[in-house]
Amino acid sequence: MSTTPSSPLHLAVALDGTGWHPASWRDPVARPRDLFTAGYWADLVAEAERGLLDFVTFEDGLGLQSTHRLQPDGRTDQVRGRLDAVLLAARIAPLTRHIGLVPTTVVTHTEPFHISKAIATLDYVSTGRAGLRVRVTARPNEAAHFGRRTIPRLDDYESPAAREVLTGLFDEAADYVEVVRRLWDSWEDDAEIRDTATGRFIDRDKLHYIDFEGRHFNVKGPSITPRPPQGQPLVSALAHRTVAYRLVARQADIGYVTPHDPGEAHSIVAEIRAEQEAAGRAGRPLHIFGDLVVFLDDDPAAATARRERLDALAGYPYAGDARVFTGTPAQLADLLQELRSAGLSGFRLRPAVLGHDLPAITRELVPELQRRGVFRRAYEADTLRGLLGLARPANRYAATATA
Repeated sequence: MSTTPSSPLHLAVALDGTGWHPASWRDPVARPRDLFTAGYWADLVAEAERGLLDFVTFEDGLGLQSTHRLQPDGRTDQVRGRLDAVLLAARIAPLTRHIGLVPTTVVTHTEPFHISKAIATLDYVSTGRAGLRVRVTARPNEAAHFGRRTIPRLDDYESPAAREVLTGLFDEAADYVEVVRRLWDSWEDDAEIRDTATGRFIDRDKLHYIDFEGRHFNVKGPSITPRPPQGQPLVSALAHRTVAYRLVARQADIGYVTPHDPGEAHSIVAEIRAEQEAAGRAGRPLHIFGDLVVFLDDDPAAATARRERLDALAGYPYAGDARVFTGTPAQLADLLQELRSAGLSGFRLRPAVLGHDLPAITRELVPELQRRGVFRRAYEADTLRGLLGLARPANRYAATATA
């Protein structure tokens, strides 16, 4: 999906713990004692919805959080442990009306049949506002939780051996999403008759076997959950390199990328579009969102001082996969518009401290973007697909049956 100066800018927030800085839980506004309560997360999503954001994502994983890429780090001075993202989103959904809810699912060790019905259920509970963030893991310790496979330690992701492993894992993820999508379509929209006079609840001819046979999965179907309200809930994925860009191009509706400047953003967008064309999806809408970690204050010096204080508490300067922005909401708005010119259609912001930076996004950044005429002033659609300008897709099996 290409962007023009007149097209709307989309905005999402990534929710994780007390914030993306590892010492965020020690900030006075962080509420670490509430971290494992539903009310804490409901408050965060309510704030995001108050700011008219498109959606929130919920982080998740199959191992304890770690500063080490491949294994737990053993630290006890940072947030460790999390709630299940899909279950959390389902708990929050009835408390919201407009904002999209996109939990993370690690697809490397889970089953697509289970996830398809979980996200379909979330779409029903939220009345059409569900999405899915697909995550791949190459951590050996997480594989050991399941005992079904072993993943070698990948110290150098650029080595030929590591590339082979990663290619296999991302190919598996692409098959996983394909199975999930087919299962969502395995019930036609009018498969449920519910005719008490004739005693027919469903039309058997409108439930379909998906008969997926691939290298990684053999799934017959159909699903046990009727087709979701959106038809196809949104599928998204975070991508840092070509193998992940290919997954986004093949199977996603939204890709999250981490450019550090407009030039890099332009190169990433071009690579994803080329992969999209190679996958035969050149005409399909695909949003590309830029990810940024944000420290926001009215005074740039205050934002810098807050970041430095948290770095001192953590014991090291924070640096993640995404660019870290430190400054004012107006300065961030300038940066977003600059990056948008490189072909990004939206942004997923990662608040450094949720209790501080999320309200700064919703109450200061959003009004600044509205003043510039690049962000909505009201929700204009009832579904997440609608908010992102995506049509409800036809059911592939209904089309086949008709043909």
